[in-house]
Amino acid sequence: MGKEPWSVRADGLVLSIRLTPKSARDEIAGIETLSDGRMVLKVRVRAVPQDGEANAALLRLLAKALHISLSAVQIEAGASSRLKTLHLQGNAEILAADLARLARGKA
Repeated sequence: MGKEPWSVRADGLVLSIRLTPKSARDEIAGIETLSDGRMVLKVRVRAVPQDGEANAALLRLLAKALHISLSAVQIEAGASSRLKTLHLQGNAEILAADLARLARGKA
């Protein structure tokens, strides 16, 4: 595996996301390298970026896809930005393997 948009922490993972709201469907759309070299997981949601709706849809989508509770997914930074940093609580090894699988379209 090459460089990934997540890093291990004692209590889980820290994940970099680029969120696209008002999409045709909710999906995890792979990994992208930004112009500054940072890696992000591309996520699209149908919800609009208003009153926290897109953020809530993002958290629900990731929790469901990773089979973890909604409370285990939290936005650490970027709540009002397309680029977000999330904290995922749980077994880092399992979360990383699941994210790698999802990012490659083998959900």
